Amino acid sequence: MLIKRRSSIKSSEITPESVYVNRRRFLQGLAGTTALALTPGASAIPAYSLDKDQPQYPGPDWLQGALRDSVRNEAFSTDEKPAPYGNIITHNNFYEFGLGKQDPSQKAQAFKTDPWKVEIAGEVNKPGVYNLEDLLRPHALEERIYRLRCVEAWSMVIPWMGFSLGDLLKRFEPTSKAKYVEFTTLQDSEQMPGQRSFFSTLDWPYVEGLRMDEAMHPLTLLAVGLYGNALPPQNGAPFRLVVPWKYGFKSIKSIVKIRLVEEMPGTTWNRTASGEYGFYANVNPAVDHPRWSQATERRLPSSLFSPNIVDTRPFNGYADEVAGLYSGMDLQRWF
Repeated sequence: MLIKRRSSIKSSEITPESVYVNRRRFLQGLAGTTALALTPGASAIPAYSLDKDQPQYPGPDWLQGALRDSVRNEAFSTDEKPAPYGNIITHNNFYEFGLGKQDPSQKAQAFKTDPWKVEIAGEVNKPGVYNLEDLLRPHALEERIYRLRCVEAWSMVIPWMGFSLGDLLKRFEPTSKAKYVEFTTLQDSEQMPGQRSFFSTLDWPYVEGLRMDEAMHPLTLLAVGLYGNALPPQNGAPFRLVVPWKYGFKSIKSIVKIRLVEEMPGTTWNRTASGEYGFYANVNPAVDHPRWSQATERRLPSSLFSPNIVDTRPFNGYADEVAGLYSGMDLQRWF
């Protein structure tokens, strides 16, 4: 009987070992969100050896202890090697500081990120305006090494430090009307020259949004650090979103407001060019940008004469974890 049962299983129904292992690691990660230090999926963060000539960002005193106490969540981390620190802090899209990739690192160094306040508003039972240190205090920080895929077809691997957005939202008790989450970046043209630039085509402040189930997914991270340090200003300090299965523009930087709403919020890039940038913006090699292919990506570090081109994976390689969120949806239409 046992042999007959085995022979009745089609080869297509057998879960590949790699998928099984990934799912098991992911489930370990779910358990780890509440008691990470006690799980097999956690490990100490290595002492990163950073070039002394490069700028480093220890962060405010109240944050430094939390960064030191953080551990790596292996279950939520890719095995791929992170991009060098120098690439991560000098190759950025942060249009509030300019249109060029190096504008943020050159123009954001005087950006004041402490003290910082964040408003929690909309469909919650506990709205208010909070100091960032009070917002973070109940949450243990962890490192997660995620792939980041830009809609411009370049990518890199980044060791972020932060905690789950879902854990934060639960503290403020979303009401039954909360269907989406809207995020807003600081608007301060005195500090952010891109917001007063004649060449800017965006309406400020920058706004992004997620569906509620996307926001509550354990992979969705609020980051306050990278490479063992606080977030550099050019990378979205002091407080940003990281959604690894979506194109990078969804991971809004320097957040000052989180509002839970009943209707799908308008978002900056979707309002600017709705035919090119959808609300969902899930990484999808089968849906090209109108002006370029999304089938492959240039993985940084990479050079002009020796480009490191790799195939783009659906949902940026996180399909096992998140594809179910979009079951039954036409991803060509809801791009």
